Amino acid sequence: MTIEWHYTVEENLGVLSVAGYLGPEAAHRFTGAVGWVLARGTGPVIVDLSELRNWSSEGQLALVDAARRLTAAGRPLELAAIPADGSLVPPGDCPPIPVHADLTAARTAHGARPGQGDEAERRNWRTTGWPAAQDHDA
Repeated sequence: MTIEWHYTVEENLGVLSVAGYLGPEAAHRFTGAVGWVLARGTGPVIVDLSELRNWSSEGQLALVDAARRLTAAGRPLELAAIPADGSLVPPGDCPPIPVHADLTAARTAHGARPGQGDEAERRNWRTTGWPAAQDHDA
């Protein structure tokens, strides 16, 4: 089992939505998605986990690694809607990872709203398995 992802670049904000199970087999796919994020966009990155069914310890470590990589590039990572039965306990040397109840709360913390900004400036990328119906102007 693996993950699917969808990345949206908005004005000074990136949203990486992840669906599926972030387990040992999917950690490398998530790492690749973060590489994609690093190459496209600027500003903070919100990882939306509202469609994530669960994660393993390897999946959590992949998130911690993403926080380190993004912070090193000057782009803080924040989480929205972590799995109900999971809690992220990063090691002491990890950059702070703010956790928001949902994507709306995360956007609000940045003064952003769905659909805000010029449509011509908004860009989207997704894995082929991400259903088009789930493309949100999230």
